[in-house]
Amino acid sequence: MAKCAFLGLGVMGYPMAGHLQVKGHDVTVYNRTFSKAEAWASEHGGAARKTPREAAEGAEFVMACVGNDDDLRSVCLGEDGAFAGMAKGAIFVDHTTVSAEVTAELYAAAKDAGISFVDAPISGGQAGAENGQLSIMCGGDEDAYAKAEPVMEIYAKLCRRIGESGAGQMTKMCNQIAIAGLVQGLSEALHFADKAGLDGRAVVEVISQGAAGSWQMANRYETMLDDQFDHGFAVDWMRKDLGICLKTANENGASLPVTALVDQFYKDVQKMGGGRWDTSSLFKRLKASG
Repeated sequence: MAKCAFLGLGVMGYPMAGHLQVKGHDVTVYNRTFSKAEAWASEHGGAARKTPREAAEGAEFVMACVGNDDDLRSVCLGEDGAFAGMAKGAIFVDHTTVSAEVTAELYAAAKDAGISFVDAPISGGQAGAENGQLSIMCGGDEDAYAKAEPVMEIYAKLCRRIGESGAGQMTKMCNQIAIAGLVQGLSEALHFADKAGLDGRAVVEVISQGAAGSWQMANRYETMLDDQFDHGFAVDWMRKDLGICLKTANENGASLPVTALVDQFYKDVQKMGGGRWDTSSLFKRLKASG
């Protein structure tokens, strides 16, 4: 078993770090709010440290799942950053959804420090993290990935290296682009059913068994119909991710007209006070529009 560190104990990181400890790894955690790290250590029997550097000292693998580019830089770089505490040959695995730019920056900084950096964003939501059923899309050097894969597989249903550094983040962008269109389509279908006087549940029971079926439909239609939007991936985070997608598309020449439109719909949801609602709240936006 390996000595691991986990940086960031949000709704995803908290259970992910727990899976590592349960499977026998020696896990030390860091969280910006130290009381949460202490609570995790009390629950799981691992250790808590007050800085990323302290948590990373002596670790073979350092995992991070934080909020955005700046959060990731803050846990990696500087005197108290994880890179300063990691031994040569150690591997940093980033599960945050961030830009390709910060991934390239940190990959280079890690290489200069004699350590490896694997970008490994995740999909599957809070339930996937809690059940150890995440999809992990990775970029980075083959040898680093091969060493880190058995550790990541503890909380994954699927873990794949897509290509060189940055490929994982690019794949996560594809994931978010696909989800945005699917959620809007599902929202419109349920809204149409309501306006047509149909039983939404009966409609989904039928169409979910054909070509229209999707994870979003299977897992979100009931809560959407019940006006419950407090359990999934937040709109604020989705807009952050879609912003990364649209910026990258502007750079590489990809055309994302539907993604750009849905991003504006999520902006409307934020104006409704729904920044912390889950992404299926696009349905609530349609209902509010009449």
